[in-house]
Amino acid sequence: MNAPFPRILLLSLLVIAGCSAAKETAIVVDKPVSTEPVTSASPPEAPTEPAPPLPPEAIPGRFDFGKMWTFDNPPTDYFQEAYDFKPDDNWFERARLGAVRFSTICSAAFVSPNGLIATNHHCGRESVTDVDEKNEQLLDEGYYARHVEDERKVKELYVEQLITIDDVTDKVYAAVSGVFGDEAQERARSDRSESIQTQLTKAAKLKDTTLTVQVVSLYNGAQYSAYTFKRYSDVRLVMAPELQVGFFGGDPDNFTYPRYNLDFAFFRAYGVDGLPLKTEHYFEWDTTGVNERDLVFIVGSPGSTSRLLTVSQLEFERDVSLPAKIALFKDRSRVLKEFIDRDRVEADKFNIRNVYFTLENSIKAWEGQLRGLKDPILMLRKGAADDTLRKRIAESDSLAKLYGAMFDDISAMQRAKRAVADQSGAFTYFGAPELTSHILLRALYGFLHDFLKVRGAPAERVNELKRDGLKVKDWPADVERAYMVARFRDLEKYLGASHPLVRGILGGRSPDSLAAELVAKSALIDSTGFAKLLEKGYLTSGDASVKLIEALAPAYLSMGQQLASFETTEKNINARLARARVSIFGKNRPPDATFTLRLSDGVVSGYTDDGTYVPAFTTLGGMIERHYEHQGREEWALPERWLNTGPEVDLTTPLNFVSTNDITGGSSGSPVLSRDLKVVGIAFDSNLQALPNEYLFRDELGRTVSVDSRAVIEALDDVYDADRIVLELTRGTFYETEEEADAAVASSK
Repeated sequence: MNAPFPRILLLSLLVIAGCSAAKETAIVVDKPVSTEPVTSASPPEAPTEPAPPLPPEAIPGRFDFGKMWTFDNPPTDYFQEAYDFKPDDNWFERARLGAVRFSTICSAAFVSPNGLIATNHHCGRESVTDVDEKNEQLLDEGYYARHVEDERKVKELYVEQLITIDDVTDKVYAAVSGVFGDEAQERARSDRSESIQTQLTKAAKLKDTTLTVQVVSLYNGAQYSAYTFKRYSDVRLVMAPELQVGFFGGDPDNFTYPRYNLDFAFFRAYGVDGLPLKTEHYFEWDTTGVNERDLVFIVGSPGSTSRLLTVSQLEFERDVSLPAKIALFKDRSRVLKEFIDRDRVEADKFNIRNVYFTLENSIKAWEGQLRGLKDPILMLRKGAADDTLRKRIAESDSLAKLYGAMFDDISAMQRAKRAVADQSGAFTYFGAPELTSHILLRALYGFLHDFLKVRGAPAERVNELKRDGLKVKDWPADVERAYMVARFRDLEKYLGASHPLVRGILGGRSPDSLAAELVAKSALIDSTGFAKLLEKGYLTSGDASVKLIEALAPAYLSMGQQLASFETTEKNINARLARARVSIFGKNRPPDATFTLRLSDGVVSGYTDDGTYVPAFTTLGGMIERHYEHQGREEWALPERWLNTGPEVDLTTPLNFVSTNDITGGSSGSPVLSRDLKVVGIAFDSNLQALPNEYLFRDELGRTVSVDSRAVIEALDDVYDADRIVLELTRGTFYETEEEADAAVASSK
């Protein structure tokens, strides 16, 4: 979802252009670059008057770069200073090996010696849909495997456990020796990084076929680390509550607090023998929970942050990038919501609701980030940090020679992007399946497949493109038509109705009529038709989409080529500036998030917002009250089983709590741990005040929101009668059937 330009499409356009590909990451910049050369800006004129003193809240703080610590450089002295707690190597190893990365989207943890995995409901939501069988509505009704044989395998789901971390910075930077120019240096580092990754993975698999290595760029490229992961590919759904419980409050409550949400789900990893995995390293479940001011740690894989960006880059985010993305997501979200309201069953058949929830989540997150970038205090504080770094560089002749122009170069890049921003919106996220017509996307894959085949591209590249194209799933005709209309209107909006490309595509027709014709006539409406055309030869097939994509694809690929060139250049400038920062300040500040394992410290704490104290905990009773306060609203409508609970359910049980830990997207599902590494909660969200922490970490009001471990046990035990899981969590005892677990409970009374 994050990358508007899929990696395989980028690789393909570079083949067309006769270039080698930048292979380290997918392109994530949303706007094309200027075709004019980018040069360093002229030095700013000296101010005629001294700058006014900063207000106290705008002075950079010790933890502005956050608290997402890497496991190879944990701040043990700081932990001792702040909490009188200095964990040893064994503690860090246990914390690392108990946590897992949940596919490519979330975090999770082993919570029993039998492969049981705890994560968020919203992380497992798509998996629930994937295992849904005919005439089932598991997303709405929930699922519990009462027998081990009922645990349903989720196709393509895997979890990864971090085994080792090795610094390979010197090996990567050896490739830059004698290479000049930002783009050439970035490509050299990228190619060497991928080469090292390939070599290390090959060597690791000789020892264990489940091992894989990922070379990760940290500090914007100032450091490279090789992360070795052990992958478990047989993962099965054990239990997920109803959507109305796991997403209680829906979008209105998303990123808010106080919160009342049982956002949890359980899966199980299986070994190669087809039996539940025997997990040596796991976190015990704490049934007593935490109190206000208790120290807690979150171990997870936060996706990305942007705390190393300069003010000029943040201004581009504020003025151009974020507003464009928000507008596009809102437009596509509206389309999906209208379809869901018309036919929910059909929407679930095509996974539309999960896509809709993802878009709405992104919109709310980006709007919160945008509010942060419009906060003058945040920008003043970031500007002060930039000034400090700039001054420290200038104080050293050697650093000034190497890095003195970096800030000006970055500013020049932002001006170049602004110059062409209005022309690029037509293709924003054109290659993202969640945001573009699947007919158009399949047409693009077909165009590239045939073009590269004719040009004699390597068979491996052509086949990879074909495989990726065939992964594009079918969507309802109504959504296809509406998405296509939206894309055609984007073309008109950004390029203008009189633009030759727009005139050539529409040919005097309205976007609605052209979209209706393509949906009715193109074989690309379904995957079977697309597969047949690829075998036959798409561009010579005469399909109704061919003429359209022959006009669109060159423009889109030209934009992508500009993006690729720009991205590599800016990445190298960022890396050089990051090396200057590390040489001056060292690595006592954590790097930006990279969806690799981090450790975040914090305390359980309420906060005062606009004079009102917001307590650290909510309760199960509060969730019931909220249902009745909003009767008639679907977002707060609880299932009947929750409304008919007996006196055995303790409604005073803490449900959600907030802490000062540092998280971001990707951290969802992370275990919240006590100092003795017991699970006291599962992190699932931030509050609204924490959203600007994307750029600068502040914990005065920003909070992580977690499900309390006590609420999970109370729900499993007294609402869902899931004794099989309760006993596994509380005693570590594995029972194959619910009946066996019930008997064990009865015998212990």
